[in-house]
Amino acid sequence: MSDAAPGAAPVRGVDVIKENLKHLPSRPGVYRMFGEAGEVLYVGKARDLKARVSNYTRMGGHTQRIARMISLTRAMEFVVTETETEALLLEASLVKSLKPRFNVLLRDDKSFPYILIRRNHEAPQIKKYRGSKQDEGDYFGPFANAGAVMRTLDTLQKAFLLRTCEDSVYSARTRPCMLHQIKRCAAPCVGLVSKEDYTALADEAADFLRGKAGELQKRLASEMEAASEAMEFETAARLRDRIRAIAHVRSTQDVNPDGIEEADVFAIAMDGGVSCVQVFFIRAGQNWGASAHFPRHEKDQTAPEILAAFLVQFYDKRPPPKLILVSEPPDQADLIEEALALKAGRRIELRRPERGTKRDLLTQAERNASEALSRKLAESASQERLLTEVQKVFDLAEAPQRIEVYDNSHIQGTNAVGGMIVAGPEGFRKQAYRKFNIKDTEITPGDDYGMMREVMRRRFARAMKEKVAGNVSDWPDLVLIDGGLGQLNATLETLAELGLTPDDVTLVSIAKGVDRNAGREQFFRPGKAPFKLPENAPVLYYLQRLRDEAHRWAIGAHRQKRAAEAARSPLDEIEGIGPTRKKALLHHFGSARGVSRAKVADLMEVDGVNEALAIRIYGHFNSG
Repeated sequence: MSDAAPGAAPVRGVDVIKENLKHLPSRPGVYRMFGEAGEVLYVGKARDLKARVSNYTRMGGHTQRIARMISLTRAMEFVVTETETEALLLEASLVKSLKPRFNVLLRDDKSFPYILIRRNHEAPQIKKYRGSKQDEGDYFGPFANAGAVMRTLDTLQKAFLLRTCEDSVYSARTRPCMLHQIKRCAAPCVGLVSKEDYTALADEAADFLRGKAGELQKRLASEMEAASEAMEFETAARLRDRIRAIAHVRSTQDVNPDGIEEADVFAIAMDGGVSCVQVFFIRAGQNWGASAHFPRHEKDQTAPEILAAFLVQFYDKRPPPKLILVSEPPDQADLIEEALALKAGRRIELRRPERGTKRDLLTQAERNASEALSRKLAESASQERLLTEVQKVFDLAEAPQRIEVYDNSHIQGTNAVGGMIVAGPEGFRKQAYRKFNIKDTEITPGDDYGMMREVMRRRFARAMKEKVAGNVSDWPDLVLIDGGLGQLNATLETLAELGLTPDDVTLVSIAKGVDRNAGREQFFRPGKAPFKLPENAPVLYYLQRLRDEAHRWAIGAHRQKRAAEAARSPLDEIEGIGPTRKKALLHHFGSARGVSRAKVADLMEVDGVNEALAIRIYGHFNSG
């Protein structure tokens, strides 16, 4: 906050910067600029901190964005690094975690899925995997999306007959499942394939995913001919089916990546101050899908500047491939290349090809980026029209930029969860969705009004603190509640307890009409008569979609909570048993029931279980 005395001239951002400049070294590092309420405005890096920051003190020559940023600055912080490369990596990490207002932001950042061949079992399992790589096995990826993973898994099941079931299902089988009947699993669970042959199938699948599909096809063809000559026609037919599946996936790649074993391809398209970065993933000589990203930036920022910021944020938590192809050189391309090589521990090549297969691949990525941007702009224009209609329907001063929609889900009061979804000009903002586990034990099970009160109390108590701190971007312009007049009144009472009025928060509840038919919804507002919208009105369809998305989100949260509750083990109730010991006990005895039948001496044979813990476990199951 500013320390200016009453009546004194307001603190100028440039004066704050000049004051900090006096103590700066001419060393590489990262600087942060803060606003009036302590919010981070900008994170930047420099080869020479003193020289870089001094640029902000000169008069004129700044873009409107930079001039605005300077005027808002009220404090600065600095971190000195050994090299500019280290500064670049630190800057990327800080930008992703702090999300400063004036930086280019990779908004739709997410973890990408992998395929895992899990090896810590007698019969390796193949599965989609997302998250930290903790399980023992072979990881292949990243894939652009879950769809690309599932298509590849489908092919791998046909070609290599690997199991996808969980260990608990595997151990409980007494006869082959349906996947074996449709020739998608070798049924190792009931011994229809030897352990050696099944392991060989897993190794072949790994070879396929490593780009050795051609060699594998030739080997299988030789085995098929040998089986045919030996009159083993059933074996030959199985090999033929596998060869066909492998050939099919090799011939149906969306992009032909001949001669490229491993690369990420980035193409940027810009129009109307909006940009799209299209990414292709090439691994093992195969196209593993594409994803489109729409980074947040100011209209005056250039493609090289945006692409540079995008790349370092994109690889902040991901290992870069050996080759990165770009539609145009990003700012400080050599520095980015050096930083990614430092991160990966090996040489990384960042280049813009001019001809050949790599240029063809990049051209297709550019085409995809342009088409995705056109769709995004068309959707945005449609979205703006809908938000203008929402403004008219609910008498808002402006078209809403943030709409929050709430719903609750439970079964007879159990596993109660509240859900909040957020929408705005860019569509659904899924990174802003929230779940609220209902904690108030005094709420009567099934009391929807009580649950809504708790959700609203928690949401707006926090929102008020953030607003006082200067963060007004998360304050809703419109709050929609799935329910009728009762839910609306419960919300009004709760907000009144927090000191908020209908002027502070625009509240609307949406209730299904007669027979709960879509199209007959009634809308309730404080102090006004309920009303309906024409059944064919586009704005009604939009509001229904918002309500349905909130319903979907709340139900999903409830199901996750219910599944977690169902998956709880009796071992979770025993003091001193964490995930590691629980896993060791289950692995040793096969199940919680097996643990419950064990004697103290048997329990002590498990790693990490001493005599005192063994006695505690035995007592838990035999206290009666």
